[in-house]
Amino acid sequence: MLPSKVAHSALVHQHDPAAGTDPDRILGLGREVLRIEAQAVADLAERLDDSFAKAAQLLLACRGRVVVSGIGKTGHIGRKLAATLASTGTPAFFVHAAEASHGDLGMVTGDDVFLAISNSGEGSELLAIVPQIKRQGAPIVAITGNRNSSLARAADVHLDARVDKEACPLDLSPTSSTTAALALGDALAVVLLDLRGFSRDDFARAHPGGALGRRLLTLVRDIMRSGERMASVPVAASLTDALVEIGRAGLGMTAVLDQDGSLAGVFTDGDLRRLIARTQNFTNLTIGEVMHRNPRTIGADELAVTAAGIMEEHRINQLLVTDTSGELVGALHIHDLTNAKVI
Repeated sequence: MLPSKVAHSALVHQHDPAAGTDPDRILGLGREVLRIEAQAVADLAERLDDSFAKAAQLLLACRGRVVVSGIGKTGHIGRKLAATLASTGTPAFFVHAAEASHGDLGMVTGDDVFLAISNSGEGSELLAIVPQIKRQGAPIVAITGNRNSSLARAADVHLDARVDKEACPLDLSPTSSTTAALALGDALAVVLLDLRGFSRDDFARAHPGGALGRRLLTLVRDIMRSGERMASVPVAASLTDALVEIGRAGLGMTAVLDQDGSLAGVFTDGDLRRLIARTQNFTNLTIGEVMHRNPRTIGADELAVTAAGIMEEHRINQLLVTDTSGELVGALHIHDLTNAKVI
């Protein structure tokens, strides 16, 4: 039967290059996709029930690893979920459902939990390996969009990830359904993170090579300047001598020390600019007369990212580093943070 005139008009409009590049139409379609997928996740949160708690408890009690499996688009979601679980304290890996029937099923043991993802719950590749997984004694958690599906019925715990419709205008391409499965998997991973007491240090140890690791592992002492690389002058030093010391160290500041060596203050390039605005006579000034008392400091064992936060909050470019007794041990410039890729 021929499509109606309205439907035909819509099809023509969809495939008309001029109409397709209209900015208003592009924005409208984009916003509609986001609204549909956001609604799918919101509906998922409202439907969450005891099955979710049972799944989390099962994964928490797992003595082996969580084996995540899927095929097609859900396979991509499964890979991401396995990676998220592994990086947040739950040992996990991904097995492609089709490859499992050709040897990869040997990676699954009775100590594992098998987490299967399938929107229809009827994927032949997954259903083909379910009997063998059950014989091995590995419990099955299934995430599907059909609670009456074969996979849902075979699972020890089923998580309902159904959506009202896909965001695809043809209602064919997995969009809302994969977003829902991804969100549900992330919810499981975060709950397990909390149940395990997984800390920022644990997270950093799992991410030593990237930006996250640098931010969470780098300490102030790792990048601070000490000894001859920092600038310091006695409180009785002349302003001229202090400026020479600032230029030598290239930090844009110098620490000022009392006679007993304790920290008395700091003098920065900014202090010099403000001083020039007030007076033209620097001949007889000592650094003690113009220094900034009670400077902001940080401990050497603090995270470097904490130093970055202090600098940002107070709009400063340098920090003095002190030990537990308040003695000066180093100095830190914002360039040290950028060079270490902390910021």
